[in-house]
Amino acid sequence: MLQQVMTEPGKIIFREIETPVPGPGQVLVRIKRIGVCGSDIHVYYGEHKGTGYPVTQGHEVSGQVAGLGEGVTQFRVGQKVTIEPQVVCGKCYPCRHGKYNLCEHLRVMGFQTTGTASEYFAVDAERVTALPDAMTYDEGAMIEPLAVTVHAAKRFAELDGAKVAILGCGPIGILLAQTVKALGAASVLITDISDYRLRLAKECGADFAVNTREKDFGEALLECFGPDKADVIYDCAGNDITMAQAIRYARKGSKIVLVAVFAKEAHIDLFTLNDHELDLDTTMMYRHEDYVDAIRLVEEGKIRLRPLMSRHFAFTDYLKAYQYIEANRETTMKVLIDVDPDA
Repeated sequence: MLQQVMTEPGKIIFREIETPVPGPGQVLVRIKRIGVCGSDIHVYYGEHKGTGYPVTQGHEVSGQVAGLGEGVTQFRVGQKVTIEPQVVCGKCYPCRHGKYNLCEHLRVMGFQTTGTASEYFAVDAERVTALPDAMTYDEGAMIEPLAVTVHAAKRFAELDGAKVAILGCGPIGILLAQTVKALGAASVLITDISDYRLRLAKECGADFAVNTREKDFGEALLECFGPDKADVIYDCAGNDITMAQAIRYARKGSKIVLVAVFAKEAHIDLFTLNDHELDLDTTMMYRHEDYVDAIRLVEEGKIRLRPLMSRHFAFTDYLKAYQYIEANRETTMKVLIDVDPDA
């Protein structure tokens, strides 16, 4: 079978390797779709602190069960599935207390261990989640980023009726806007510096979409939500500018949730954070229940995935996918790799 390998930043090769045989407790998945995410792009540029080279990528994925190892009875051959890409120890304190997404020895497929970018992939059954028969493989490959936003949304426990501000209008920001509304938020303000992305966010249900090159974030908060401003601010951009906006304009005593990955060392205003008694929270990936909720929200029609799908590339055109993203940053949302073009 064919497997993708990024040998160094910006360079991808393909190699022929043996098709894996599922061991006891494993599932053999025929990979159909892979999504390219922001963290993958960090790897492409050599900016991901937790990734070495060579590395086989692929962690946003959908596929079909092609074989079952000994003892696996919860899946059937031909079933649509996705894969949760965390590899955890199961023994450390977070793992023992149900927070395996924070495993002390966490490795993530496509970053610290082999990803799914191959025609077949053998994986422990506990890392496999069934998809509804009616769900497309394109949608299935987007359950992983949606699970990110489900987990992030839950970091604010009082979403019901809340006024929510989201900084950053990429795929995660727009998915989060949909997710918080699906979970009960009353209204959502989303910001960016791209009018294209802001229009897309409005199409997907954001109540207010503001270009912060044209309007100050603090003014936007007052205009959209009144003097009480937002109950929670999520930073989905992950840079000093957006975090500074969140800290400066958050209502005193409210919460900021960092969703984005900071690719560079951050320099933030801890004095104001402290002086305004702000809660700066963070979010890390997801757990199985977040996958279950993500799938349910799509089934219920509360999340629109298709408007975020920008373009497909053939498996062997993986590098061209990155080059396309590089050349079309503003208008590109989710690029999908067709590992199996017939699916």
